[in-house]
Amino acid sequence: MDNFLLEKIINKKLSSDEYNDVVPNGLQIEGEKTIKKIITGVTACQDLLDKALSYHSNTIIVHHGYFWKRESQYIHNMKRKRLKTILSNNINLYSWHLPLDIHPTLGNNAQIAKKLNICIKGHILPYLLWGILEDNINAFDFAKKIEKKYKKKPIHIYENAPLYISRIAWCSGKGQNFIKKAYNFGIDAFLTGEISEETMHIAKELGVHFFSIGHHATEKDGIKSLGKWLNNKYGLDVKFIDIYNPA
Repeated sequence: MDNFLLEKIINKKLSSDEYNDVVPNGLQIEGEKTIKKIITGVTACQDLLDKALSYHSNTIIVHHGYFWKRESQYIHNMKRKRLKTILSNNINLYSWHLPLDIHPTLGNNAQIAKKLNICIKGHILPYLLWGILEDNINAFDFAKKIEKKYKKKPIHIYENAPLYISRIAWCSGKGQNFIKKAYNFGIDAFLTGEISEETMHIAKELGVHFFSIGHHATEKDGIKSLGKWLNNKYGLDVKFIDIYNPA
């Protein structure tokens, strides 16, 4: 497949033109014209680039790419090594950020709901969803369910919160600052990737359950589902590489 055709196909699938993002979505760095093996991952770190080379891949698709707003424009050290690896090996680098958080079936937030059996009811913000748990569930049982599904124990803040939860809001990645907006909407629990120092106090004083799973953990499944879609629909050779990151 042609590299610009692949960009067009994914842009259309993810409705990329609808979002004003803080990073360019699509083909960020042009490489070899014909797509061969595709490696997918959460972040275009050096480890992922090296893995792509070891698999003789000429195409990488990630959720976290390069050229973020307010990012330094100097190409030094780490950035120089990354760009040199990509350019000297004629690799195509694609990245989709907000479009891959928000997509109603492939997106990170949709995949969280699928994994934890949350019935999606709507959006508080485009990237902040709310829904209903399958039954009123003991919050500590829900924490165990998260641990089982994500293979890591979540940070769980629960002081002053009711034992059973039903209405939950969630946002993949760095969504901890939306906890007050979710509370004002009327929820029992809030789930996201990251936690800040003040999040514990906010959750405690509002009396809601807060679950932090990790930024990386909440944003693996979107890029994986995109890769599966490309394989199933277009027969492309796609392999997801999970570069360990506890954060």
